[in-house]
Amino acid sequence: MGLISNGSTIFDNGSMASGFGGNLNFISKATASASASIEFTSGIDSTYKEYVFYFVNIHPATDASNFTFNMSIDSGSNYNVTKTTTFFQAFHNEADTETQLEYRTPSDLAQSTGEQQLCNRVGNGADESVSGVLQLFNPSSTTYVKHFIATTNCLFDAEASVNNFVAGYGNTTSAINAIRFQMSSGNIDAGEILLFGVN
Repeated sequence: MGLISNGSTIFDNGSMASGFGGNLNFISKATASASASIEFTSGIDSTYKEYVFYFVNIHPATDASNFTFNMSIDSGSNYNVTKTTTFFQAFHNEADTETQLEYRTPSDLAQSTGEQQLCNRVGNGADESVSGVLQLFNPSSTTYVKHFIATTNCLFDAEASVNNFVAGYGNTTSAINAIRFQMSSGNIDAGEILLFGVN
């Protein structure tokens, strides 16, 4: 499928991706089932300059828990890369009585090895989850810090749509070779995370 103009295809997926800098190449998929965490300990190497993680309906076991990630330079033995980050979000509740656009200081990090929030207070109702994307740039570099950008949308525990925008860098010149995703409390009850490389 491509972009259509007056009924004629003007770009197909391959040429469009190539024109904008590259193709997505599927590497692996992890499916949660009452999982304490989801870890990618292979597939992140010097093959690609950019890696993309897609989160699909990540459903927490515990209500109002935060969806987080961390990085490793030792293939997952430790997830403790020092990070400096930013976090802002847009909020709109189902009752149409509250809207917000705010920078969230409690959700950012300043030279911390702790978990970085990707979405805060995800609901655990049967229809509640978080979905989104994380881009990690040049993780195998031994010259530069490791930049990342993430955007997620979740069904907040207080019945609202929350769009989260997270960015920052792992402050290390060592190669990043593993990533861990988890909830701040309880398991990841269900959901999928897909890993792609961009060439």
